[in-house]
Amino acid sequence: MSYVVLRGGGDLATGVALRLYRAGLIVIITELARPLAVRRTVCFSEAVYEGSWTVEGFTATRTATLADAIALADAGGIPVLVAPSLVSLFARSIDVLVDARLIKQAPETDRSVAPLVIGLGPGFIAGHDCHAVVETMRGHTLGRVYWSGSALPDTATPEGDPRRVLRAPADGEVVPHAEIGDTVGPDQVVAHVGGESVACPFGGILRGLIRPGAVVSRGTKIGDIDPRGSRDHCFLVSDKALAIGGGVLEAILTRASLRPRS
Repeated sequence: MSYVVLRGGGDLATGVALRLYRAGLIVIITELARPLAVRRTVCFSEAVYEGSWTVEGFTATRTATLADAIALADAGGIPVLVAPSLVSLFARSIDVLVDARLIKQAPETDRSVAPLVIGLGPGFIAGHDCHAVVETMRGHTLGRVYWSGSALPDTATPEGDPRRVLRAPADGEVVPHAEIGDTVGPDQVVAHVGGESVACPFGGILRGLIRPGAVVSRGTKIGDIDPRGSRDHCFLVSDKALAIGGGVLEAILTRASLRPRS
């Protein structure tokens, strides 16, 4: 069997996973023990907490061991394995490694860990720490594959209206007062963190909100407001995630000869 290992199960990584899985490739997702996804409704990382999680009709399941993950993947499932370091996986032949953590800095691994290593977004240099980089910034280059150099630099500013991103005003536990998909109004308090309130800058749909009880530090992204007001968008993988997934699929088909799932 040929395996594509994705580091990360957030919303962009989930879009990549779905695009590869739909194309017939075998996917294994690795995650942290306590992921902090914001767009949780479209993140396979939620399987870490819930045991399984379904996005657009496809279900990912948490597995306890690498052997269980491989067995589930071989059977046609999508496993999610808590394996932050990937040390155990490196002992096995990985055909493709996709670093989808969006860490925006040089990774701790290099291109020697797999025949094809793909990095998403800034921080990776094709030909140095990976073989290919896929652009993650919106615009005419979104989803393009670079076989040398790097993606556009991180601007440190959210795309679109930066006010849409809700951040923790203090260190502490997240106590939500709304749910993803709710219609919210200007100045409405949707959560408290460390006893301080988090209010909406404008009206719209609460597209993302970090998991209740998460402990975060001040400045951490904890929510996302969509002024377009479409509740359906909360439960669909974004156009951006699918474009990036298309870039990853292009890179794989260009450089790797993988056998599809039977």
